Amino acid sequence: MEYRQLGRSGLKVSVLSLGTMTFGGKGKFAKVGDTGVAEARRQLALCVEAGINLFDTADVYSQGVSEEILGEVLKEKRTSVLVASKARFPMGTGPNDRGSSRHHLIRACEASLKRLKTDYIDLYQLHEWDGVTPLEETLYALEHLVDSGKVRYVGVSNFSGWHLMKTLGVSERLKLIRPVSQQIHYSLQSREAEYELLPITQDQGLGVLVWSPLAGGLLSGKYRRDRQPEGSTRHLEEWNEPPIYNQDALYDIIDVLVDIADARGVSAAQVALAWLISRSSVTSVIIGARTEDQLKDNLLAADLVLNSDEINRLSDVSRPPLIYPYWHQAQTASDRLSAADLSLIAPYLRKP
Repeated sequence: MEYRQLGRSGLKVSVLSLGTMTFGGKGKFAKVGDTGVAEARRQLALCVEAGINLFDTADVYSQGVSEEILGEVLKEKRTSVLVASKARFPMGTGPNDRGSSRHHLIRACEASLKRLKTDYIDLYQLHEWDGVTPLEETLYALEHLVDSGKVRYVGVSNFSGWHLMKTLGVSERLKLIRPVSQQIHYSLQSREAEYELLPITQDQGLGVLVWSPLAGGLLSGKYRRDRQPEGSTRHLEEWNEPPIYNQDALYDIIDVLVDIADARGVSAAQVALAWLISRSSVTSVIIGARTEDQLKDNLLAADLVLNSDEINRLSDVSRPPLIYPYWHQAQTASDRLSAADLSLIAPYLRKP
């Protein structure tokens, strides 16, 4: 297992980490999975054996049950692994039971600590942007949690580019706690993060944790032009996370995935995960599984190294169009682009 530095922190995290959204199966999260304590314990053991040292959860996953299960199965392993959690989404019906206010964040963190059966959270993340609460209030609350020893590092998740830069700017201006990472959706099927979020990562020295790297299972190889997984009642038209805008383009990606996987004698899921691991801006790819077999298969991606031809084939078939102002920069500013700019634009400059 490879370990990469998380942003500008001194923390090293495994290139694969385990997401625990499948733990609990309560409410709407039952559609994702219903992993109980016994199965979670087996999954954790497999991950630790494989070298995974980061386990990601959130208070909203099954309304706290995911955290409870993770806390139960960690116990004696707690000091040898890293725990990441998140807050922002509703955890009650009251008007202050959500958001990134000082009131909500401090209460949410204390509740998560109890559920996780721990004294501290290694990485505490804002689960989503809060456009109502002043960033100064949010960052002072996070600073308080770090100073009190309840949190060691902070991060953000699902921020836009300007949200992220505003957060970093306020942090620098007030000399408050600076996020070390962002958790984003990024996959061969959904590469929008390359427009802003990944260049910011390179320019500002942030770590990147990737959620839903298989696009909710779309890139597992089970969905093909001529068939759906046996027993599946979900159609691509019903997909909203991530949304499917072009089914033909998705199937083109899957065709290349399966072709490479068949040639290598591995699963399409492993190839999709290995492509993400090969991206220089990615720190860790968060995997999750309904079953032990799925988890075992995903873990093998840590040892799969794609060659340059395979990476280029996958990158070419999935590359999104260059939107404004980037196509204009490619045409008129290519003589004065930074490394962060080129992380997006360089492949388009090579095209005839």
